[in-house]
Amino acid sequence: MTRIVVVDNHGQFTHLEGRALRDVGVETAIVDNETPPAEVEADGVVLSGGPDMDRTGHSADYLDRDVPVFGICLGMQLIANALGGRVGSGDYGGYADVTVEILDDADPLVGSLAPETRVWASHADEVVEVPEGFTRTAKSDVCGVEAMSDPDRDLYGVQWHPEVAHTERGQEVFENFVSLCE
Repeated sequence: MTRIVVVDNHGQFTHLEGRALRDVGVETAIVDNETPPAEVEADGVVLSGGPDMDRTGHSADYLDRDVPVFGICLGMQLIANALGGRVGSGDYGGYADVTVEILDDADPLVGSLAPETRVWASHADEVVEVPEGFTRTAKSDVCGVEAMSDPDRDLYGVQWHPEVAHTERGQEVFENFVSLCE
């Protein structure tokens, strides 16, 4: 059975990420972000959201694993920051319902959501420049990088929260990620 580990960056929705993965039918565990990657057996890794880039523990070390990695909100920002992208303050903070335009309908993580979807997102901080090798795969009126992908390295991220009920088709995003891990 496929096993996906959620690395907990102290986000308020981390438990929902684990539940969404279990609902897709994979074995799931939530591990504290102080857990070294060498202690974790997984076919894929989700880097959860969270409140602060300074509290992400060993999360960036999971990028060196040879498994797909999916960053959600802070998790995506962490990927960008660790790999040479740039994170900055968003113009629109707080949680809100946002219409996201999918820019690449062939993208393995979010392409199936094209041409657009409604999501629940926070934009207090956001990726403002994707790292080398990444493609911006979604945008909105309030955020230029709602999603990014580097399929060659199996690294993916979304600014929004697919695990919450307010996000349309959020479960589909998790199903897409699981298919990358199988």
